[in-house]
Amino acid sequence: MRTNYCGEVTESLIDQEVTVCGWVHRRRDHGGVIFIDLRDREGLLQVVYDPDIEDAFATAESVRNEYVLQVKGLVRYRPEGTKNDKLATGQIEILGKELTILNAAETPPFMLDVADDEVAEDIRLKYRYIDLRREPMQKRLKMRSDIVRTLRNFLDDNGFMDIETPMLTKATPEGARDYLVPSRTHENSFFALPQSPQLFKQLLMMSGMDRYYQIVRCFRDEDLRADRQPEFTQIDIETSFIDEEEIMSLTEYMMRGIFSDVLNVDLPNPFPRMTYDEAIRRFGSDKPDMRISMELVDIADLLQDIEFKVFSGPAKDEKGRVAAMRLPQGCKLSRKDIDGYTNFVGIYGAKGLAYIKVNELAKGVEGLQSPILKFLPDDAVMEIIKRTGAEDGDLVFFGADKAKIVNEALGALRVKLAEDLDLMEGDWEPLWVVDFPMFEWDEGGKRWHALHHPFTSPKESDIELLESDPGKCYSRAYDMVLNGTELGGGSMRIYREEVQKKVFKALGISEEEAEEKFGFLLDALKFGCPPHGGIAFGLDRLVMLLSGASSIRDVMAFPKTQSASCLLTQAPSTVSEAQLRELHIKLRKPTVNKES
Repeated sequence: MRTNYCGEVTESLIDQEVTVCGWVHRRRDHGGVIFIDLRDREGLLQVVYDPDIEDAFATAESVRNEYVLQVKGLVRYRPEGTKNDKLATGQIEILGKELTILNAAETPPFMLDVADDEVAEDIRLKYRYIDLRREPMQKRLKMRSDIVRTLRNFLDDNGFMDIETPMLTKATPEGARDYLVPSRTHENSFFALPQSPQLFKQLLMMSGMDRYYQIVRCFRDEDLRADRQPEFTQIDIETSFIDEEEIMSLTEYMMRGIFSDVLNVDLPNPFPRMTYDEAIRRFGSDKPDMRISMELVDIADLLQDIEFKVFSGPAKDEKGRVAAMRLPQGCKLSRKDIDGYTNFVGIYGAKGLAYIKVNELAKGVEGLQSPILKFLPDDAVMEIIKRTGAEDGDLVFFGADKAKIVNEALGALRVKLAEDLDLMEGDWEPLWVVDFPMFEWDEGGKRWHALHHPFTSPKESDIELLESDPGKCYSRAYDMVLNGTELGGGSMRIYREEVQKKVFKALGISEEEAEEKFGFLLDALKFGCPPHGGIAFGLDRLVMLLSGASSIRDVMAFPKTQSASCLLTQAPSTVSEAQLRELHIKLRKPTVNKES
């Protein structure tokens, strides 16, 4: 039906006849000459209809926006003064000779030349097929396709095999909530949609596949944010007879190739590295944005003996932290601004946000301004200023509480201030964060949880700590971070049965539960499992970052809403009683409030 895409008709086709198809982006009637901007996925093309060609002109008069057309015509240069250097086709136009309306269209619910935020998101998602016609969405999905092609080419060239793993599997006791699928043939039993192919890719290593990858759909029933969806796509990689240094080097090389091919950007070689402990100490986060120069500075030793318990309490608590963070030229913040940031850190559990403004450092404490100065010794205050490197015009914020609260509050404040005050330096700053703790303590459940997952290998030197002191055990895990976003996480895996059993025990998983949930894995470990490890990257997050989108919903063809529903298809939906009976399911009636 066509010889060319609209966006591919250029000066190289001058004086040739072409046939193109697409949607009417805009129709303009200029004194008897009709101009139609025809659009397809490759771009816009201007078509001109002259009254001399009566049939085509009459048809052109009847078309409206979003009509689907087939156009036959002659490629010619645009007249001087009408060329558009912003378009790939801006030097030429088509003199229309034939015009066929393939389909008419009603007026769309919104114009297609609007920005993302000019149309309510619920409208965009309800009419997603219209939204996907917009140029920004088409560019993002094309970029997504380009990234996947680059990934596949790299992995294929490096000896990886593309192997599919099951979508119907077994529920797991760790991690997020599973999406459950009732079985018709096994009464009262359920499959689970995979949160990741973790165990299957490890089993593939035990099967001798050696190098595996998969662009795979994963499912997690969890509360959603801008960078989360109930179903998402992973770039999943696993390999045998290799250590973390080789895996990090290989995937780093892969990521540099993606940025070079897709954005023509050269990422550093090698990526910088930082331990988990250092990242938390300096930035309050295990995925620090290295475009921001602000850092957290410990000051607990200066405030342990003061009477001001807001600071001295956490300073004396072994689980507490007192930290300061310098905001360059922060004195220009108003009291209203500071109150706003105080409310912001409250989201993370902080009870307040103390500060000191450095007006004139040459005057000592007299040159400082803060409601808390009267509670602090002068020598401690001046040492805090010295440690933070604060200068005239700067502001120093403080956090004092349990270490987790201080880290999360000041870590988030650091990013918030940089975004609000335009303090980002540089475009792309990748980082490897390494040497994660094996476990984190869950105060509510009074038990240890795996920081990554329970199949992550501990450091060889820390294996004995699994039983005696799990909190001091470190793992062979590594995360790739880019501009404060975790792109991917991986680890070397446990490949010895006795070590896996010790980890399960440290997590409070009994032998009976381990056998019930993971018996197939423990059995497989007995039959010659090779040393292996891998990593998984979030494809949606990667495309979001590279395209500059604000949400992963803008780089997915058909995403869900914040409440995990699809406005386009109205899913999830009810099903018939007959289907429920086949699945041996009886619905509970919703609770009725009798008082209402």
